[in-house]
Amino acid sequence: MTAPHILDDLAWRGLVAQSTDLDALRRDLDAGPVTLYSGIDPTAPSAHIGHLLQWLTLARFQQAGHRPIALVGGATGLIGDPKPTSERTLNDREVVADWVGKIGAQLRPFLDFTGENAALLVNNLDWTEDISALDFLREYGKHFRVGRMLAKEAVSRRMESDEGISYAEFSYQILQSLDFLELYRRYGCTLQTGGSDQWGNLTAGIDLIHRVEGRAVHALGTPLITKADGSKFGKTEGGTVWLDASLTSPYAFYQFWINAEDAKVGEYLRAFTWLSREEIEELEKATADRPQARAAQRALAQAVTALVHGEEEVGRVEAASQALFGRGELRDLDADTLAAALAEVPSTSLARSDNPTVVDLLVGTGLASSRGAARRTVAEGGAYVNNAKVDAEDWTPAEADLLHGRWLVVRRGKRTTAGVELVSGP
Repeated sequence: MTAPHILDDLAWRGLVAQSTDLDALRRDLDAGPVTLYSGIDPTAPSAHIGHLLQWLTLARFQQAGHRPIALVGGATGLIGDPKPTSERTLNDREVVADWVGKIGAQLRPFLDFTGENAALLVNNLDWTEDISALDFLREYGKHFRVGRMLAKEAVSRRMESDEGISYAEFSYQILQSLDFLELYRRYGCTLQTGGSDQWGNLTAGIDLIHRVEGRAVHALGTPLITKADGSKFGKTEGGTVWLDASLTSPYAFYQFWINAEDAKVGEYLRAFTWLSREEIEELEKATADRPQARAAQRALAQAVTALVHGEEEVGRVEAASQALFGRGELRDLDADTLAAALAEVPSTSLARSDNPTVVDLLVGTGLASSRGAARRTVAEGGAYVNNAKVDAEDWTPAEADLLHGRWLVVRRGKRTTAGVELVSGP
C-alpha cells in the first residue's frame, strides 16, 4: 500500500494547527526533498514530551524523504523566549552549554544522521556569538517593526503587567528569526516547524527571509496538546514529564501514558507513536467497546516508553507494575526499578529499631486510618506484605523480608498499595 503524503499523514495525526500556505508547501514537497528545521532552547538539563512531539514531526518528514535540521539554541537559550507572566532567570553560559550537549545527545536517537537525507544537529551560538551589537541592529534589527513585535501575545501581556519586559527578551524574536535566515543561507532550509504557541516567532523568520532574500518560505505549527479538560499536557503533580530518566523515571514515564484519558488516548497515539492508522483505529474502537480493558493506554505507554527508554525498560516497568499488585515477583525487580515504582505510590520511612508490626505498617503508610482499622484488615485477610498474606497482627518483618535490604511493599486488599523503607536510627 502506498504511504500517504506527509501532509496528509500529519493532518490525520492532528499535527497541523497552522500553516502559511499548505498548497504551496505541498507543491514544494512534491518537487523534491525539502530541508526543514525545528528548534529547542536549553532552559533545563533535559527535553520534555513537548519537545518529543517536535522531534517526531521532524522524523516523520525525514521518513518521507526530506532533510531535517534539529537546532539546539545555545544563543537563544541565553536570553529566553518571553513568558507571559515574568522575566526569565538568565542562566550562566557554562550551564547553558552543558544543557546544549545533554539535549543534543537526547535527540540523536530520534533522527537518522546517515544517508542521502541525513539529519543535521546545529547550535545557533555558532553564527550568533560573533555578531556585534551594531551589526545586529543594522543588519537584522532594521527589518523588524516594533508594532508587529508588540502584537505577540506573550509580549503584549508582559507590557500590560507591572513587571513589563526587558529589551533582551523583547529582542528574542529577532534572534530566532536570524536562525531561519542563517539555515536558509547555509543549507537551503525552507520550512520551520514548531508549536502553535511559537507562531509569531515562526512567521517573523519568514518575513525576515522575504525582506533580505526575497524568497517565500514556509512555516507549519503543530497544536498544543492538552488534557480533556483543556489543561496543559505533560504536567503531573510531580511536575514536568522529562525524557531524562534521572528526572522522570521510566516507571513514572510509563505511568503517565497509561493513565491517559479515554477521550484523549487516540490523539496521543496519533501524535506520539509510529503505530499505523489501522492499528490506532483498532485501538480506538477497543476503547469505545471495552474502555475498562485500557488496551489503547497500554499500547500508548509501551510504544512511547520504548521510544524514549528502550524495550528492556518497558519490560522492567511492566514487571514492576504487575509485582506491586500481587501479579509478579517483587524480588525479581532491580533496586532502581523498585525505588521508582514505590515513588509513585504512598510511601513512608520507619525506624528499624522500632521493630514495626504489620499494624504499624498499615497505619504508617495510610492504608489504614487507625490501629483498630488495621487490626480489622488483618483479621479479614486483607493485609499483605511483599504480596504474602499476613494473618497475625503482631507480625514483624525479618531482615530476609526486606527487598534489597531496605523496602517492604504493603498492600490492603487487591488494589491499595504503599511502600515502606526501613531506615537505621531512631
